[in-house]
This record gives sequence, C-alpha cells and structure tokens, in this order.
Amino acid sequence: MQTTELDPTLSETLERAEKAGLTLVIGNKNYSSWSMRPWVAMTAFNIPFKEVRVVLARDDTATLIAKYSSSGRVPVLLAGETAIWDSLAICEYLAEQFREKNMWPLDVVKRAQARAVCAEMHSGFSDLRQAMWMNIRASFPGKGRTPGAQGDIGRICEIWEDCMAESGPNDYLFGEFSIADAFYAPVVMRFRTYGVSLAPALQAYADRVAAHPAVAAWVAGALAETETAPRYDTYPD
Repeated sequence: MQTTELDPTLSETLERAEKAGLTLVIGNKNYSSWSMRPWVAMTAFNIPFKEVRVVLARDDTATLIAKYSSSGRVPVLLAGETAIWDSLAICEYLAEQFREKNMWPLDVVKRAQARAVCAEMHSGFSDLRQAMWMNIRASFPGKGRTPGAQGDIGRICEIWEDCMAESGPNDYLFGEFSIADAFYAPVVMRFRTYGVSLAPALQAYADRVAAHPAVAAWVAGALAETETAPRYDTYPD
C-alpha cells in the first residue's frame, strides 16, 4: 500500500516503513515487468512506500536511474541509506523485514517451492521476454509465437499446474497470495496482450491474479500513463 492510501490502523507497519524510508523506484507501469513484481507484492501486503517512476526509453533515463542505483536498472528499493536493485532481492528483504505479513508460504516445503519458481522466473524464460514483451495497453493476439516462446509458455503452464495441484479451486499458486503470484503477474499480463490460450483451470488462475486488487491497481496505473515507446507499441510483421 502506498503512503497516499494508508490505513491509519497500520501504525506499527507504517512506523517501521517510515524508519526505513521505503521508496520504490520503478519504470513505466505499462512496460516494466520487473518493476511490477515488487510493487504488486508491497501493495498486496499493505507495506507503505513512496513511489518514484522513471520513464523508460528516454534520453535521460539512464541518468535518472543512476541517481538511485549504479545498476542502471529498475526497480530499486531505497531503504534508508540502502539501495536494493534486484526484484527478487527486494522481495526477500521485505519478507524478512515484515515477517508477520507471511509474504512466502508458511509451510517449509511450499516456501522452498515458491522460492524455486520465483528464481526460475527471475533467471529464465528469455525467449518469452524477447518475443512477447510486456505492454498492458496493447493487443498483439497470436504474435510472438517463436519456438522458444512456445516452450517457455509450456513450462510456465507446467509450473502453474504443479503449484496448484494441492490448492483449492479459488486459490493462488500456494494457497494464499504470495510473492510467487506477484512474480508471475507480468506473465498474466503478457498472456492477455498476446491472446495466449490456456486450459480452463489455468485461465481461471490468470483471471484471479488479474483481478487481485494490487494487480488491478498496477493495471489502472498503466492504462492512465500517457508516455509511449515506439519500440514496444507495435509488433513487426
């Protein structure tokens, strides 16, 4: 939850967040899948933060990001004097700082599995990223179906099926919404943009993720943005 929408009853969480000085530096909500993950996680778990948005694909983008991190990339979490410049590291830091939020599954086995699927998303699926970039406002049905992207789609579907094998019909990957779901939320956005056909149970999961208040808030922000990036706004034939 961002500071502009804080529930005043969250005094203890707010005190810790303000003490840490939590600021999340992100890119455009329409395009920045990496930024979406920690933003959704923080919003879903009511962790107060200030948002700084850097418009991507501009002449001054690198200079602006360099003010917050030498990595040259977003997202960046500023926690007091500390800068954390990796989406998974950000979520791990938050899970440790706000243990009562249970951002990871409580069960030790499910927690390990959730970390594994997040790590796989974090380091893999390069073909999907290249062929089916995130553009929430766009519609590219049928585009990007390279062999590599198709393989990535199949693997993601396998992950979702395996994770939900023990979950209820209205659950997320590990029952309650967790960091794992936040990590796959940008994939849900991609599947919508590119018209990826899913099995009914997987489509129902994707719909639940899209309808989650934190994800819906990110999408609303993306739809409200006015900046464009020609490189990502059209799909070449």
